Amino acid sequence: MKIIFDLRSTGLGNNGGSATLIKTGNTLSELGADVLFLDSGANMHTWNKLNCEHIILKDRMKIPQADFIIATGYKSVSHTLASPKECGKKCHWIRAWETWKMSEEEIVKRVLHAPTIKFVNSICLQNKLKQYAVDSIIVRPGYDTKELYPFEKSLRGECSEFILGGLFAEKKHETIKRTYWIYETTKYMKNKYSNIKLWMFGNRERPKQADWYYANPNKEQKNYFYNRVDVWLAPTMLEGLHMPPAEAMLTECPVVGTNVEMSGMQDYLIHEKTGLVSDNSLESFIQNVERLYKDKDLRLQLGKNARFYILDKIGCRKAAMKKFLDILKNIK
Repeated sequence: MKIIFDLRSTGLGNNGGSATLIKTGNTLSELGADVLFLDSGANMHTWNKLNCEHIILKDRMKIPQADFIIATGYKSVSHTLASPKECGKKCHWIRAWETWKMSEEEIVKRVLHAPTIKFVNSICLQNKLKQYAVDSIIVRPGYDTKELYPFEKSLRGECSEFILGGLFAEKKHETIKRTYWIYETTKYMKNKYSNIKLWMFGNRERPKQADWYYANPNKEQKNYFYNRVDVWLAPTMLEGLHMPPAEAMLTECPVVGTNVEMSGMQDYLIHEKTGLVSDNSLESFIQNVERLYKDKDLRLQLGKNARFYILDKIGCRKAAMKKFLDILKNIK
């Protein structure tokens, strides 16, 4: 099976979305698929090696034949639609509700009404499309289950510090990730308890609010990071399938999220089973974080439940991509 991922006008950079696409392509290739990345510029992603062919295309009539061509971003949809029919069935893997790129009205007109087969990566995106009477198929990318795991001897609770963890985002993504909530929660906890620390990671310079910070951590650093965090803070409000909380959960770190419509965590964060889900208010979010601070037994139980749930219900990348290939084979 030949699969083209269409990145024209979207590209590959150092971000979670590009990392997911590259790992997806590599995994599909390992499973025997012939995978091509079609782009309008150079591959700017440096975190992971792309093991698939990458073509910078100037003439759309020279796209190789394939079974499927899959738009990867909103701006690549028009390119996919204009591709010759020999490129295969035209699809779109929708992985976010990208209102930072176009208005909701434009999304409906240019993306949802486009004649493509719609894949989504999460429950919340599938539900969003249903609001506009658009059908979709869930395709989750899976997780790096061999790279993210709890240490045999837990580092949590080994020192007097209680570590809150969070993702650092700035500029247009700061509002989406609600980084402000992480800072305000930490401020509240520090004012009330003397042993609170904030650990963060991201792809920018260290924010002044963080007591510890990794910029672009490698897989070993990331696993160590999650294993040191006592509670992961996930207040984000506009996601597809939000990756860091699930990664934290693989190390048995409990997570606090919210019930906002597009949290991107409905696939794995279940209140009082695999984590805590607050109401969509800062006050409720802080209350749930404080609850975990006070209840060590609850933290431990939710952490263990969380890892089991990710492994059992979502699984590794190879298992997820085998399901994806089965889906593609059954598309008429």
